[in-house]
Amino acid sequence: MNWYQTLFELIDMRSFSNLWYWIVLACVWSMASHWVLGVPFDMVLRARRQGGQAEADLEGLVRIYTNRMLYITNVAGLWLLGFGCFLLTMLGLLGFYYRFEFAQAVMLLAFPLSLVGLLSLSTARLIQQEDATGERLRKRLLRHRLYTQIIGMVSIFCTALWGMLQNVSAVVW
Repeated sequence: MNWYQTLFELIDMRSFSNLWYWIVLACVWSMASHWVLGVPFDMVLRARRQGGQAEADLEGLVRIYTNRMLYITNVAGLWLLGFGCFLLTMLGLLGFYYRFEFAQAVMLLAFPLSLVGLLSLSTARLIQQEDATGERLRKRLLRHRLYTQIIGMVSIFCTALWGMLQNVSAVVW
């Protein structure tokens, strides 16, 4: 057996029947809900409990990440949007029109993450427009995390349903 066969036995291209895909799916959504606009969520909780320096650290880090995100959007936003739409369209066509299961799996992961990215951009704009600090900033970050978790739950549910359908149809055929 050569290394190519060994690799593809370990990482099966039939994604929905592979344990690694489900581990990656869980880790991606766990990380997406923990890192709110690039800031670890425990900093938000610590700022609420302790205030003072923890609050100043949170505000500084959020300012850095929102300014960075909005700068990248202003400089290359249309190019990033076009490239992202191209990739999602390509994955959608390869996955659901040509029935390539690996593309379906990546699409079911990438599309909801793109929604989270748009949500992050919207939240960053609101924080910058309001010049949010203190309690108002923490509320924005909490709301952003809640929406990210809702998107994640719906995504995991839809991915699980689609994965079960793919696995059952593979057994039937």
